[in-house]
Amino acid sequence: MIRPDLSTLPAYVPGSTQPGALKLASNESSLSPLPSVRAVINDATSHLNRYPDMASGALRGKLAQWLGVDLDNVAVGNGSSAICQQLVQATCKDGDEVVYAWRSFEAYPILCKIAGAVGVGVPLKRGRHDLKAMSDAIGERTRLVFVCNPNNPTGTTVSRDEFREFMGRVPAHVTVVLDEAYVEYNRDAGSPVALEELQRYPNLAVCRTFSKAYGLAGLRLGYMVGPAELVEAVNKVGIPFGVNALAQAAGIASVGAQGELAARVDATVAERERVEAYLAGVAPAGGAENAEPLTYPSQANFVWLNVGERAEALDEALKREGVIARCFAGEGVRVTVTTAEETDVLLRALDRALPAAGLAEAGNVQADSQTSTQAD
Repeated sequence: MIRPDLSTLPAYVPGSTQPGALKLASNESSLSPLPSVRAVINDATSHLNRYPDMASGALRGKLAQWLGVDLDNVAVGNGSSAICQQLVQATCKDGDEVVYAWRSFEAYPILCKIAGAVGVGVPLKRGRHDLKAMSDAIGERTRLVFVCNPNNPTGTTVSRDEFREFMGRVPAHVTVVLDEAYVEYNRDAGSPVALEELQRYPNLAVCRTFSKAYGLAGLRLGYMVGPAELVEAVNKVGIPFGVNALAQAAGIASVGAQGELAARVDATVAERERVEAYLAGVAPAGGAENAEPLTYPSQANFVWLNVGERAEALDEALKREGVIARCFAGEGVRVTVTTAEETDVLLRALDRALPAAGLAEAGNVQADSQTSTQAD
């Protein structure tokens, strides 16, 4: 027999593809793994006849050394989404509650339902986490809170002061998770520094991933830093050999390639700023000023087009221009930022798609910006 409640389980919707189109729907890097990491991956393929280290000892040790924590404070998983799933399983019984902002990472409500927990989504406030409302939503059955920072899909961040005020209102028995999948792109100096906050709050954990900035989305590797007791519990509910040998080797090599990573991330941030400057120059259709801005300042590798009911029209218009974005019907469109060459394509597409969707006057955008070369 199949669990009857699974009939109401929403399916995770991955970014779509279209032959010949530019895919900017999944917040992936359009570049392959870092050059030094590619060599390590190639070498690791000669050992695929053996099971990987189930404890991921070498990888966890490398992460612990890099982050300045003990080995017992690090867990790894099949992407940070798997770790989020394990966190729900490790902290919640049937009917327990998980609080998160909404809209935020699409998997949160799905992961809760799979584990038998109840997801409690708290509306964003102008694209940002409303931490006061989130603390007010914590009840007797709340066991876990996710704070996605930068937030997916809006790209916004919480401030250090806001976060500390929030943590002061969270009961000590409730685990808070800073989900930092896009932390490498965050240039907000006022954001909480995860490793500092971990020293302050014994009920805090941090999740990160190698899927985005490191270009390892296809290998599925994420990690968590937190209290040893929580790490042990998260590991208990993970599947055996959940992190494959290639991912472990690539993770170790990626930690050692921070110079290569910094150059790549800096180039992506420059393209993000270029897209944001472009959007700032868009005049609304008919000269009308919207109550909400067209976009929010992003600290991730994507921008959010805050177009509400016109989201589907914009998404279709971009598809006609050969660009695949991520549409959240009735809310907005998220567009991944990648290389200078792909930004050129995106801006030219937006030049036509925004007016076609009734969102801008024609001919007011700057799609002819010079192309620069982005190093691999």
